[in-house]
Amino acid sequence: MNKILIITHTADNFSIEKATEFIENNNCEVIRFDVDLYPLENKLSTIFEDGEWITFLETSSKKYRLDDISAVWYRRAYNIGKGLREEIDAKFFGAVMGEIRNTLFGFLESIDAYSLGKPSVYRRLDSKEEQLKIAHKLGLSVPDTCLTNNPEEAKKFILKHQNVVAKMQTGFAIYEDGVENVVFTNIVNEDKLEELDSLLYCPMQFQEMIEKKKELRVTIVGRDVYAFEVDSQQFEDAKVDWRKDGVNLLDKWSRTELPRDVEEKLLELLDIYNVDYGAIDIIVSPEDKYYFIEINAAGEFFWLDNLTEGNLISKSIADVLCDKAPRRNNVVLV
Repeated sequence: MNKILIITHTADNFSIEKATEFIENNNCEVIRFDVDLYPLENKLSTIFEDGEWITFLETSSKKYRLDDISAVWYRRAYNIGKGLREEIDAKFFGAVMGEIRNTLFGFLESIDAYSLGKPSVYRRLDSKEEQLKIAHKLGLSVPDTCLTNNPEEAKKFILKHQNVVAKMQTGFAIYEDGVENVVFTNIVNEDKLEELDSLLYCPMQFQEMIEKKKELRVTIVGRDVYAFEVDSQQFEDAKVDWRKDGVNLLDKWSRTELPRDVEEKLLELLDIYNVDYGAIDIIVSPEDKYYFIEINAAGEFFWLDNLTEGNLISKSIADVLCDKAPRRNNVVLV
């Protein structure tokens, strides 16, 4: 029986259980590695002896051999080392966490099997600049964009385009009194120019503000394309960034079809990155022009999966992992 390794964490949502169900229906075994239990509860060991590499994962309930897995789904790596800070001297914590991450990610990069996502792939896709350049080269429409820490360049861009949105390139959050405050996309206009001097300390991404007829979330798994649309403009808090009012929009998304040329270019985008999963954000203007905004290598999909008949996105993920559907070959150790 083929073994599928899922890298996630204990607080992940039910999409893991649904995908697991489909994987088991494909007569494959699922091994779940919750990284927030590593290293205090989960133990990971790789040994080279007598000309053979062997890797073991020990959880509270079982010991698994991982060097013979057939595929891995690198889903999430949240809260690695949870609880460790309270267990060791503070002066060792930073160095120890460095070793923990290097060991875990080193193992994930070295797996000699098909991988649906990898730390190195996620790092590459963190580059919004590369994404936009590749999308533009493929012929996808992208908004005029300025990435800078130079206040003067930002001011010139804003004055030229008038209506501009500012966004961070990462999951940027500010913590106050233990509360996480996510920084969403916001409008920047001329009356905010004097506030841009702080760019000197932290670069930002500025884009022309595209008037929205609708917004699309396109989830691609292998060659399967699941496109959904929503009228984000019907809710005040969602007009600039739909995530800001995402809860109210959960059941407002509906399945849609992409223009054939847009779908083909998005599939080509995944070919270039050699990945089999991507969550892509698109804005459709009143003139029906499709603007590529970004691709997320680990973007969430559970609320859209629930809107398909039979959780089709989870099924596609399982089929790709179990080699029951076409996939891009990314095995690097030969």
